[in-house]
Amino acid sequence: MHASPRPSPWPARLARWGPVIVVLALHLGCLPGYGVFRDELYYIACAHRPDLGYVDHPPLVAWIAWLALRLAAPSYLALRVVSALAAAGTVWLAGDLAERLGGRSFARALAGLATGLAPVALALASIYSMNSLDLLIWALLSAIVARLLTGGDPRLWLGFGALAGLGLLNKISVLYLGFAVLVGLVLARRDLLRTRWPYLGGAVALALFAPHLLWQRAHAWPTLEFMANARAEKMAPLSPLQFLGAAIEQTGPMAWLWIWGALWLLFAPVAARVRPLGITFAVVLAVLVIGGGKPYYLAAAYTTVFAAGAVALERTLANRRPIWRALILALVIALGLAVAPLARPVLPVEQYVHYAAMLGQRPGTDERQELGRLPQFYADMHGWRALAGAVADVADRLPASERARVCVFAQNYGEAGALEYFAAELDLPPVISGHNNYWLWGPGACTSDILIVLGGTRERLSPLFRSVEPGGVTRCEDCMPYENNTTIWVARGGEQSLAAVWPTLRRFI
Repeated sequence: MHASPRPSPWPARLARWGPVIVVLALHLGCLPGYGVFRDELYYIACAHRPDLGYVDHPPLVAWIAWLALRLAAPSYLALRVVSALAAAGTVWLAGDLAERLGGRSFARALAGLATGLAPVALALASIYSMNSLDLLIWALLSAIVARLLTGGDPRLWLGFGALAGLGLLNKISVLYLGFAVLVGLVLARRDLLRTRWPYLGGAVALALFAPHLLWQRAHAWPTLEFMANARAEKMAPLSPLQFLGAAIEQTGPMAWLWIWGALWLLFAPVAARVRPLGITFAVVLAVLVIGGGKPYYLAAAYTTVFAAGAVALERTLANRRPIWRALILALVIALGLAVAPLARPVLPVEQYVHYAAMLGQRPGTDERQELGRLPQFYADMHGWRALAGAVADVADRLPASERARVCVFAQNYGEAGALEYFAAELDLPPVISGHNNYWLWGPGACTSDILIVLGGTRERLSPLFRSVEPGGVTRCEDCMPYENNTTIWVARGGEQSLAAVWPTLRRFI
């Protein structure tokens, strides 16, 4: 009598690794995008100055950039590989969460594809930033909580604490997750709080985060000033309905799945054991709406509800033929790829503009800024090399005696970061700025004897210098409008030293 053949393992392997491969290939295949992004220039500048903190972010993003730039190449592309790998890891964890919530191969594949192909996830992983790392860290923390809720060893709280501490060194919004998890446990699973392990885990998180807190205290809590200024002057206010509408728009064709997943976790009797995960999502959403956060901040919380939605759908399709599940997965991939050009640079600019117009998409921003034909996310990838080249032309026309001691003052960290990034290629002078951490880095050896000032007005500069003359103008196609047609001034004979005026140049926003 012959033994019955063992079932083929390939469907399970395809469900486990297929979404990871799809998302990783998409990001690596489009790695250069439209060029280096404004914030990437700043993170590279921070990586050249490792510290325990920065005005507008904790230190981990700079530490990882420092390592990547040395191990791979001194290019923004090396940093984007890190984001692509983080996106792939997040996709894998979404599938793992689906299995932990009772799902099988279909739920695992759907959770991974929805997590990786949601427009907001594609956008955040297309550049190097705190946010791409944040998605991975929240997914890991959520996976640990799911294991604890389903009978995991209570000592996993130590791992949760260690990862939360690391996450706080990346982005302080991990505090939202920690608070939301606590609320979820208090309301639905107090039994997990009756051992010493959650509190030891909290102590571990605090110990890891403490060096950054000490840095904040030593620098008079600059991040609090930065956040207050950003809310007052930079971020566009949203009503609760506008926030929810933006969240749905940012998840596009995948929005129905996370909404279903959140409701399933909150109300389905079969999900009672893992109810804190649903409460956690609801609390994070409420905190962001009440606190005036940007809608994309919610992106890190989607992994759990995408996984839950995939499990709920798999249960609904339990008695349907397998072809239905295959069609749904194919549709998710097709829709994800269809909206991909709206979320991350995939098409050439002219084709993108036509494609977006065909779909009725207008350029958007979540800040109070004028736009051109591109959304701010894409515009901030344009014009940096041209800007640096225009400044280099002005510097090269100076007499040799002035060229040897001139510095450049930039108005914001994007401009300053670009001038540093292209400095070696274009032989640019040293760069200073009063914006965010550039202000903390100070004027260095620069003096007010002669400065190239990028932007500003003659009326503002004339009282500070004996001579202020235009030296050139920046020109950039498709950059943010406020970076285009910017006058480059040559200012000579400062009335006061840079050290004396430096406190007045501080801009934390």
